[in-house]
Amino acid sequence: MTDLRKLGSSDLQVFPLALGGNVFGWTADKAQSFAVLDAYAAAGGNFIDTADVYSAWVDGNEGGESETIIGEWIASRGNRSDVLVATKVGAHEKFKGLAADTIKGGVEESLRRLGTDHIDLYYTHFDDVSVPVEEIITALDQLVKAGKVRAIAASNISAERLDASIAFSEREGLAKYVALQPQYNLVSRDSYEGPLQDSVARHGLSTVPYYALASGFLTGKYRPGSTVDSKRAEGAAKHLETERGVKVLAALDQVAQAHGAEISTVALAWLAAQPTVVAPLASARTVEQLPALLAAADLKLTADELAALTAASA
Repeated sequence: MTDLRKLGSSDLQVFPLALGGNVFGWTADKAQSFAVLDAYAAAGGNFIDTADVYSAWVDGNEGGESETIIGEWIASRGNRSDVLVATKVGAHEKFKGLAADTIKGGVEESLRRLGTDHIDLYYTHFDDVSVPVEEIITALDQLVKAGKVRAIAASNISAERLDASIAFSEREGLAKYVALQPQYNLVSRDSYEGPLQDSVARHGLSTVPYYALASGFLTGKYRPGSTVDSKRAEGAAKHLETERGVKVLAALDQVAQAHGAEISTVALAWLAAQPTVVAPLASARTVEQLPALLAAADLKLTADELAALTAASA
């Protein structure tokens, strides 16, 4: 049984791999999504990540499709108390930005689609610098006090705004961010490592990195001369054109071979071993894709292996 991990200063105990819901209602239909959710829960997984805007980029969708599928799954399985649902506000066309009224309107729609009276972890999806942090935190604090949200978190925010948000929370005794969701993986380290990571560590937050597998590049299926039939192929294949990408694949191959593990498992295990990271975030379109992701929760890399991967991705 994989041990759960405490998320920041909250009372949330999360499985060390968060399941991304961005594919639900996009590349995974309802039946596929239910199958993936069932398999994740059966393996002990309890940390499901979505957003109000998933998957508005698909023709005919308006956003909220992922939340709706997750809500229907929870209702049909009767397992609300067994899962932690994280969703986000600020990117949906009807609830854009982080003005107080936008946050309050967005949460009601998310609660309705999820078919629940509370959200376990509520993220600001993208920081809105046109709104003072005082207004954002006050609105989120009101949701916590009303019992609609258990804990709050931020995604896509600068170190300066994160520091200012937490300083305000502490000064006023209001709800405080417990987690950060940044883009972070073996081929995208620069935007997180440095001031942002330092801020997260200083404030005792937990990191739940998205694009943990670099849109599929870190599964190893993208190789020079190969073509992959995937909606995300273009974003993933660009890493093949960089020296970093090629070096990382070579290092991953070596470590994966030593453990008899999938490349994606090793990439996630590297991420999970980084300071402040509590649960990398990855999505599976099919049940077959899930075992390699879940295996990362139990794969412990040696200090030498971690160093070799870090050096390759420098």
